Amino acid sequence: MREALTLSFLLALSSTAVLLVVGGALAYSLRKPFPGKRIVESILLLPIALPPTVLGFYLLILLGPAGPIQKVIGVPLAFTFPGMLLGATLFSFPFAFTAFREAFLSLDEDLLETARTLGAGRLRIWREIILPLVWPGLLSGALLAFAHTLGEFGVVLMVGGNIPGKTQVASTYIYDLVENLEFKEANKASALMLVLAFSLIFLTRTLEERWRSVTASRNPSASR
Repeated sequence: MREALTLSFLLALSSTAVLLVVGGALAYSLRKPFPGKRIVESILLLPIALPPTVLGFYLLILLGPAGPIQKVIGVPLAFTFPGMLLGATLFSFPFAFTAFREAFLSLDEDLLETARTLGAGRLRIWREIILPLVWPGLLSGALLAFAHTLGEFGVVLMVGGNIPGKTQVASTYIYDLVENLEFKEANKASALMLVLAFSLIFLTRTLEERWRSVTASRNPSASR
């Protein structure tokens, strides 16, 4: 269990780090309306409506020995950690992106424009205005994506297989225990995952409530 749980945490941390950078940048870029925005957002949010097996199947085709990735980089990524990372990142993307988008939509554009008018550079605006205002939303989305990746089963099984010591994560480890009728060990592992999931969701909700209260205090009319 320790090896599978360690790999689960590594996968979740790596995926969350990617989502913070890529998802955060996209959420910030898409905060303003433009032609085709709904189409772009629908594509980005598509994994939330797709069955994990469907996304996993197409990723398996993409990353497999006969897939286009093999032709570009020379090695297949199916049944490897990088392949699992890509699958987990895509599948958890909508959860992080939604929270990031709400955080950036709460920004006061007049405040940002005033800072630019006063000569503040982009880096200073991000450091002194944007990040202090949106960090609870970013952290909330990151925790939600982390929790989602930690418990992911379908996509990681399809893309990574279930190779002990290589691609076996906590969820597929529990699946193996149940298949082998080792219910006592499966119960212990499941209880641990239940506690971890509850703790992460509770922390996420706490951050969301704090973010809403801070946003409402800055803009009292929004809470009416």
